[in-house]
Amino acid sequence: MQRVKLDDIDRRILAYLQEDGRITNVELARRVGISAPPCLRRVRALEEAGYIRGYHADVNEELLDYRVTAFARVALESQAESDLNAFEELVRGWPLVRECYMLNGEDDFVLRVVAHDLESFNRFLTQHLTTAPNVAHVRTSLAIRNSKRQAGVPLEFSEDLPADIAT
Repeated sequence: MQRVKLDDIDRRILAYLQEDGRITNVELARRVGISAPPCLRRVRALEEAGYIRGYHADVNEELLDYRVTAFARVALESQAESDLNAFEELVRGWPLVRECYMLNGEDDFVLRVVAHDLESFNRFLTQHLTTAPNVAHVRTSLAIRNSKRQAGVPLEFSEDLPADIAT
């Protein structure tokens, strides 16, 4: 994977694609101020270099009847690299776990878990997470509401941006 040196146009491309991954190449090119062929070459180069990992739909979990979001802070009995890797591999197989971060400090991992209801979350917790090998303890917090949800990262530019992508 060859690293591409990003200029303002690349950063604008990334900003627009973060906002709308389905934007057409022609519209993307118009917004960043270049023609369509070089815009497509830049997007492909950003994909090949790993800046763009993929494209996905942002689905509404509530409409799909996932009404519970919880965060589980997990402490392991052993932090040996092989045990950390084994836990991460186990987590990858649990569909209800949507994100997993290794932490430093008191807990080893934090998981974002979605479930249809409290009963199904409790079932996941007691039948999978707390009984998993090497798990010392789990502390959970239920999300009450989400007041900000924004994909991607903040991107900086050397020029003023149009209001539709400035963050």
